[in-house]
Amino acid sequence: MSEAPKPPAEIKPAATILLLRDAPTFEVLMVKRHHQIDFASGALVFPGGKSHAGDHDLNWASHTVGWEAHDAEQRGLRIAAIREVFEEAGILLARRRDGQPMSGEACPMEVRQAVDKGETRFIDVISSLDAYLDLDALTVFARWVTPEVVPKRFDTWFYAVTAPAEQVAACDGHETVDAEWIAPSEALRLAAAGERKVIFPTRMNLQLLAEARSGADAVGRAQGRRLVTVQPKVLLKDGRRFLALPPNAGYGVVEEPMESVM
Repeated sequence: MSEAPKPPAEIKPAATILLLRDAPTFEVLMVKRHHQIDFASGALVFPGGKSHAGDHDLNWASHTVGWEAHDAEQRGLRIAAIREVFEEAGILLARRRDGQPMSGEACPMEVRQAVDKGETRFIDVISSLDAYLDLDALTVFARWVTPEVVPKRFDTWFYAVTAPAEQVAACDGHETVDAEWIAPSEALRLAAAGERKVIFPTRMNLQLLAEARSGADAVGRAQGRRLVTVQPKVLLKDGRRFLALPPNAGYGVVEEPMESVM
């Protein structure tokens, strides 16, 4: 008697940042995942991760710009995205009391690491800086849900944002071991040449990003696109398995052989 199929894994909310700049050329910030991390180890990815309970603390209403413009889900996801890029790359998407963007090093590495480990609340760090997270700075770029066949599943929102001009990215050395600004087309070239590991969702969004001429153009294109949630489906053709994307999601017709996805 055959065993009953296992139910699909629980879907966890997550958020990712496409941090963009135009000088010296149009580039996106990417980080290299530590080889010992269980998800996408060693891969070049956009900063991001799972949403935490603290991202949904209602006290954030007093520490954010744009609180009223977003529903509860989007508030928490945007805070998660901002927290993740702070932890992984040291960039803080926030404004000072006078409305000016943060500049310089927002916090020492040990503060970032304490937030990452859950030893310090992110909201307490922002309060101590007398700063306000800029929720309005983020534009929805894409939304991807992991296929049912994958053991770890996420509902990931991708956000595009222009990087603060006077902040320097530095990896945390824990989840990420390198941080680099790279042209989307160059990241794709390196992936195709086998010089960088880039997972399928990242590669697809790099291709979408590479269609833009600048950070502002990328954000404008994202604002003008109709958001279609991407949940890749497994197709069987001629004995081979392919991962297919919805044709109306903005990526064109995509049917990727499973062996090239993993």
